[in-house]
Amino acid sequence: MNRMFPALAALALIAHPALAAAEPLKAEQLTAIDSAARKALKDSGIPSVQVAVVKDGEIVLNRAWGKASEKIPASTPELPYQIASNSKQFLAALLLMLEDDGKLSLDDKVSKWLPELSSGERMTVRQLLTHTSGLQDFWPQDYSFAAMEQPVAPMDIVKRWGFKPLDYEPGTRRQYSNTGYVVAGLIAEKAGGAPLWQQFETRIFKPLGIRPYAIDDTNGPAFPEGYHRNALGPVRPAKPAARGWLWAAGELSMTAAELAKWDIARINRSLLPKEDWEEMERPVRLADGTSSGYGLGVSSQLVKGRWMVNHGGESVGFLSQNSIWVDDRMAIVVLTNGDFAEVQNDLTDEIADIVLPKSAQVDIGETGREADIRATLAVLRAGRLDPAKFTENARYYFNNETLGDYRQSLAGLGPLTGLEIVRPPRLRGGFVNRVFTLKFGKKKLTLITYAEAGAHGRWEQFIITP
Repeated sequence: MNRMFPALAALALIAHPALAAAEPLKAEQLTAIDSAARKALKDSGIPSVQVAVVKDGEIVLNRAWGKASEKIPASTPELPYQIASNSKQFLAALLLMLEDDGKLSLDDKVSKWLPELSSGERMTVRQLLTHTSGLQDFWPQDYSFAAMEQPVAPMDIVKRWGFKPLDYEPGTRRQYSNTGYVVAGLIAEKAGGAPLWQQFETRIFKPLGIRPYAIDDTNGPAFPEGYHRNALGPVRPAKPAARGWLWAAGELSMTAAELAKWDIARINRSLLPKEDWEEMERPVRLADGTSSGYGLGVSSQLVKGRWMVNHGGESVGFLSQNSIWVDDRMAIVVLTNGDFAEVQNDLTDEIADIVLPKSAQVDIGETGREADIRATLAVLRAGRLDPAKFTENARYYFNNETLGDYRQSLAGLGPLTGLEIVRPPRLRGGFVNRVFTLKFGKKKLTLITYAEAGAHGRWEQFIITP
């Protein structure tokens, strides 16, 4: 698919005649958002960010800051960014459409559609979409592992991860699983009788008036380039995964404004019946009656006293955040071309504080593996690795370049003065995920870990980021 971009122009707020019905953001709000975006890029090292804001169900801000790639010195609002797992809500919507057509039921057993899948008779299509199927996640890491250097087909992923024993009995817990969405994509193709992309084009993209790209088609010189950073080392272009790895689990690239148009359809309850939107946003109940906080392709929860529907996305070199306040008819889309730091989340929070009333924050805290964290950190700061304490994937990640970056950027920070866990440990992809704040005097960093279960399980990931 080819689409020509306008010539690069000076960054400016987009004022479109069709958007005039919505009350515009105030001058001080625009200034505050501009300042927050510039500061976020400067402080984090993220090369660029693209932002769209929806107010009263219409786009009132559509802007980009920073460098899109080594060949595109200035990002513009017309450039598509990889939204990765923010694509999941589109697949969930398509499956709801197919259910409305009578072509499948979300409560069908997966074995009805993929009889070759082991344990398929124990899980439903709905459980694939709500991450409660028990299928092991094939990509819990925040980096690409060795196998991702080679192209892959959807059934290759299913055969390698979907045929493993389930991580838990379906419906008893929620554990994020990209594998489940690959299986769901295959089911959508069978039920819809057409390739997934063709169904997206016909039923979602064209009615919305948007023209996304397949993510694998945007790893080239005409598109924003993803960037990576090892600890506090230099910001480098990231090597993208080979074709096929994000199919159905995160296959879309689009602009912030295009994702905002999807948000407007959600706010207006258009394109899909109102009941389907509500079903997507209703958090599933687990077997013990507790809420998982996740519906069909989106999370839904009370944040600062307001009900918010949201999702994030990550591909190699890109992070995104899409947040919608349906009752307030507002949405914020933040797309970045760096897979480090937390600009997509932090900037969303800052913009929300600018355009929405403030209220109390919710604090989360829990302990876990602090001694192992300190010991592993000390070894990495010296530029070394204890292979016995890392999995094969993690040993692949910590090559000589990565170890050198960790040593050079962390050694001079002085002693570790604080270590705090920022959310309870959770299971994902067969590993235990923990996130910490590291303090070196006044300097704060984030540590994102995945580890095998147990008090001293090997590290699958030990990534430090601003």
